[in-house]
Amino acid sequence: MSQDQYVILAILAVTVGLFLWGRWRHDMVAVGALLAAVLGGVVSADEAFSGFGHPAVITVACVLVLSRGLQTSGAVDALARRVLPREAGPTLSLLALVGLGALLSGFMNNVGAMALLMPVAMQLAKRLGMSPGCVLMPLAFGTILGGMTTLIGTPPNLIVSGFRAQQGGGGFGMFDFTPVGIAVALVGIAFVALVGWRLVPVRRQAGMEGFETGAYLTEVRVPESSKCVGLTLSEIEKQLEDAGAQVVGLVRHEMRVNAPSPYRRVLAGDILIVEAEADALSGLLSRLGLRLEEAKRPVDTPAEEAEREAEAEAEAKTKAKLHAVDEVVPERSDNEAREAGEPSRKKDEAEEAEEAEEAEEAEEAEEADKPRAEASRDIVLMELAVLPGSSLQGQTASDLLLRTRYGINLLAVSRQGQRSMGRLREWPFRVGDLLLMQGPPDAISAFAADKGGVPLAERELHIPSPRKAWLAGGVMALAVGGAAFGLLPAAISFALGVLASMVLRTVPPRSVYESIDWPVIALLAALIPVAGAMASTGTADLIARLLMDGVAQGHAVWALALVLVVTMFLSDLMNNAATAAVMCPIAIGTASALGVSADAFLMAVAIGASCAFLTPIGHQNNTLILGPGGFRFGDYWRLGLPLELLVVAVSLPLLLIVWPL
Repeated sequence: MSQDQYVILAILAVTVGLFLWGRWRHDMVAVGALLAAVLGGVVSADEAFSGFGHPAVITVACVLVLSRGLQTSGAVDALARRVLPREAGPTLSLLALVGLGALLSGFMNNVGAMALLMPVAMQLAKRLGMSPGCVLMPLAFGTILGGMTTLIGTPPNLIVSGFRAQQGGGGFGMFDFTPVGIAVALVGIAFVALVGWRLVPVRRQAGMEGFETGAYLTEVRVPESSKCVGLTLSEIEKQLEDAGAQVVGLVRHEMRVNAPSPYRRVLAGDILIVEAEADALSGLLSRLGLRLEEAKRPVDTPAEEAEREAEAEAEAKTKAKLHAVDEVVPERSDNEAREAGEPSRKKDEAEEAEEAEEAEEAEEAEEADKPRAEASRDIVLMELAVLPGSSLQGQTASDLLLRTRYGINLLAVSRQGQRSMGRLREWPFRVGDLLLMQGPPDAISAFAADKGGVPLAERELHIPSPRKAWLAGGVMALAVGGAAFGLLPAAISFALGVLASMVLRTVPPRSVYESIDWPVIALLAALIPVAGAMASTGTADLIARLLMDGVAQGHAVWALALVLVVTMFLSDLMNNAATAAVMCPIAIGTASALGVSADAFLMAVAIGASCAFLTPIGHQNNTLILGPGGFRFGDYWRLGLPLELLVVAVSLPLLLIVWPL
C-alpha cells in the first residue's frame, strides 16, 4: 500500500466512525474529511470545492426548490383529497396513502412528501381508531421506497449517476432506475399496507399505561377557584384516572418537586406537571378548574423587559377601552336606581373625559398592535413536530420568546416518554419532538414555517391556490420531461424550472434559498472530491479486491449481493447520501476487479442507500415520525427487517435481468 492509500483509508475510517457516532452533524464531518484530504495531499487545493459545481449537487438543490412550490401551492393537498378514500377500511386506506407517498417521492424530495402527508396520516389514524404509529411508519417507509424509482427521487440516485458519468459512460437517465425501483417499491408498498402495519408496535395510551409513548408533559396552574385547592395529589390523581393522566411533578415558588408525595396538599398558585394526551387536556382543565401555564422567560434582557412592559401597557389600555365601552350600555336614571335600591352609576364629567381619553389611547395601541388583536379572535391548539434541520433544535421556549415575538404559547411537549427534570420552558427541543402550541392559526403557521416545524392536527402551513398549484405542477412536469427525454442535462432542466418558479411566483424569490437543505448540499459537495480521491489513489480497488477475495471469492453474483447488503447496512447507520458517496467507488472497483459491467453494482448501491428501515437515524423520514408515533429506537426493525429482506429478495434477481453482468 502506498502512503496516499494509508492517508485516505485513515480519513475514511475516521469519517465513517464520526458518522456512526452521530455527535456532530453530517455536513461538519464531511467538510472535515475534505479538509483532511487536502492537508493530507490526496485532494489538490484547486479541486477541493469542485463538488459545489457538480451536476448532482445542483440538481438536488433545484429539486428541493421545485418541491417547495408543490408544497406551498396546495398541489399535493388537492391530489390527496382526490386519491385517498374517505370511508375505506385500514388496508385500502393505507394502500392509498402509502402509494400516494411513494408516487410523490418519485418526483419531489421525500422528506417534503412525508411532511405534507403527515397531517393526513394523523387524521386517518384517528378516523380508523388506530395508533398513529401504525399509519406513520408505513407512510415513512413508503416515501423512502418511492424515492428509488427515478433519478431525482433521492440524492443517492443522483450521486450514483454522477459516478457513472465520471467513468465515461454518461449518467443514468431519469427513468433508468424505474424498472428495478418500481418493482421493489410496489412489492414493499403492498407488504407494509397489507401485512407490515400489523408488525408496528402499538404505542397507544390505555388508562394509566402507555405514558412512555405519545403523552404530553404539560404545566397547569392551580387558581384560587380551582377544585384542586386543598386536595392531596392522591385525591387529584383519582380524578385524573378517567382521562388517562397523572401528576408527575409540582412547582411551588419556582422550585420543582419531582415525584412529590401523594399526601402533599395542593395550594392556590401551585403549578402541576401533568402527563396526558392532548385530546384529554381540555376536559381535564374544565373538570378541575385548572388553567394552562404560559411559557415565559424568567429573566429578560433590558430590551426584552422593555418590550414586555410595552406589551403589558397595551393590554392594560385595551382593558380600559373595554371598560369604557361597558359604560355606554344604557343605564337607569338616578331616580330609577334609588327606587330599585341600587347606587347611582352616573359618572361625573371628569371621569367620563378621562375614560374617553383612555379609550382613544387604547384604540391607538390596538391599531399599532392590530395583527395580534385580529389574531386573538381565533385561538386554536395545534400540534407541531420538529423537523430534521429545524432551527428549533437546542432552543428552549424561554430562548424563543414565543409570546412576545409570535403571539403564541407553548403548552406541552411530548418526547418518547422522557420527562424533563426542569421547567417546561427550559427544556431544549430535539428532532421528532411534539409541541402543543396555543395561539392564532396564522401565528402558529408563521412560527412553523420560520423555525422548521410541521403542523399535525391542523393544516395551516400554507394557503392553497388552485392557480399556483397548476403552475407548480406544470413547471415540475416540464423540468422532468426535459431531463427524461434528453432535451437538456438534468441540472440545466431543473435550474430552468427553478427560474420559471421564481418568475411565476409559485416559489417566492425570497423563499428559494430557504427551500434548500444546505447541510445536505454541503455534505454532497464535500464528499464528492473525497470519493474521487479513493478512486484516484487506487484505494477503492484495494478495498474491492479484499472483499472479493475474502467474501465473494471471485463470484460476481455474490459480490453484487455483498455490495447491496453492505450499502443497506451502512445506510441504516449513517446518512444515505454519505453512504452512496462512500460505496460508489468500491462498487466500481469491484466490477473492475471482476471484469464485469459496473451498472448493476451502481444500481445496487442506489437501492441499498435508499433502504434504511432498521433505525430512526438512517433516514430523515424515520426521525420525523419518532415523536408523533411515540416510538423507541428498537421499534423500527420489527417492520424494517422483513422489509429489507424482501427488498434484497426482489431487487437482486431484477438487477441481474435488467442490468446483466
